[in-house]
Amino acid sequence: MDVLGDEVALGRVDVVQPVLWAVMVSLAEVWRSFGVVPSAVVGHSQGEIAAACVAGALSLEDGARVVALRSRALRALSGRGGMVSVSLPVGEVRERLGVWGERLSVAAVNGPSAVVVSGDADALDELVAVCEAEGIRARRVPVDYASHCAHVEAIEGELLRELAGIDPRSSLVPFYSTVAGGVLDTTGLDAGYWYRNLRQTVRFDEAVRALLADGFQVFVEASAHPVLTMGVEQTAEEHGTRVTAVGSLRRDEGGLDRFLTSVAEAYVGGASVDWARMFAGTGARRVELPTYAFQRERYWLESAGVAVGEGAAAGLGLGSADHPLLGAVVGLAGGDGVLLTGRLSLVSHGWLADHAVWGVVVVPGSALVELVLRAGDGVGCGWLEELTLEAPLVVPERGGVRVQLSVGAPDGVGRRVVGVFSQVEGEGEGCGRGMRRGCCRLVFLWWRMSMS
Repeated sequence: MDVLGDEVALGRVDVVQPVLWAVMVSLAEVWRSFGVVPSAVVGHSQGEIAAACVAGALSLEDGARVVALRSRALRALSGRGGMVSVSLPVGEVRERLGVWGERLSVAAVNGPSAVVVSGDADALDELVAVCEAEGIRARRVPVDYASHCAHVEAIEGELLRELAGIDPRSSLVPFYSTVAGGVLDTTGLDAGYWYRNLRQTVRFDEAVRALLADGFQVFVEASAHPVLTMGVEQTAEEHGTRVTAVGSLRRDEGGLDRFLTSVAEAYVGGASVDWARMFAGTGARRVELPTYAFQRERYWLESAGVAVGEGAAAGLGLGSADHPLLGAVVGLAGGDGVLLTGRLSLVSHGWLADHAVWGVVVVPGSALVELVLRAGDGVGCGWLEELTLEAPLVVPERGGVRVQLSVGAPDGVGRRVVGVFSQVEGEGEGCGRGMRRGCCRLVFLWWRMSMS
């Protein structure tokens, strides 16, 4: 406890790693107190020591011995190397590392585009410079030693000697090894394993894929700050599986409120939580949800436009156009012509306001093409031969504009001419023949439609 407020002490690997191990093991027990019991465990580098204890493969005494003696041995590597996280797939990272030979190694693969590189300090500086020049995200890990690379071989003998007395045992909880990339019999977690755990690449992504293949969908990171949840989510996404990955605490958020938020997140994601333990002795009880529909209030403006439905059109002796821009259709008496009508305004069709030219709202050409296509479909003409744009169709700021599409009779080869006309409401009212008499203007096009 004396070192928790000492930033200098916490900067030492032989101090911070045992502290983090104690936090991880303790958080696992706090999760258990809420009824969240792991069905499997997976750890990352030193996190495997905590995972082994949580699974029952190592006693707390042996776990503490492994983390304390191993982190003390790591002090001999301080100042010689470092680690850098690179946001690239592991294949691309290995291709780039070829330039540095054995000076740099892939230390960990945490996800599809989350790789950690370790090795000589000067070589890492060169790697970061290359990544920055290429626009690749590369970030220094705040350590001054290089795990999971050739540097660790210098302390192999010491580790095997110091950890020779640990007594691993078979665990009931499956242990997914990031050294092997899958489930491992925990009786093999001897001194040699914990050396390999420090020397070899952390195959976290492979272990997660093995968990996904075995049907696991809820992942809880028992640590002081979540650093692996993103890698889990990315691996699951690549695997085509939806998962819930939550942390426990966060940097500068180490209180009960933060932990309870994490418990709630896990619960919503499918974890079984025993809430009764939390509220024991408080008098709290479950309540039923309301049996009535939840009340809501609508804030969107309601449209003032009235669409001409099938029933309304029939009452006027018309047919429904069944189109968002047109209201009705009628066949002309004494011939093969057809007339389609509609009304456009900024109230009924608010999206038109996005199509302003020098402050004037103009119906886009694509909408007018859609109108004529609807007219052609109604008479069995599906082929456009000619289009002429003569004038824009303007929508006024207030009120609306009436639109008519006149489809002529077919000529000798089945072609028809379609005219599109408009009239702003209030202009030329009561002029008899209306849009044909000059009180209205030809909108924008003549289309010659045909059946082939």
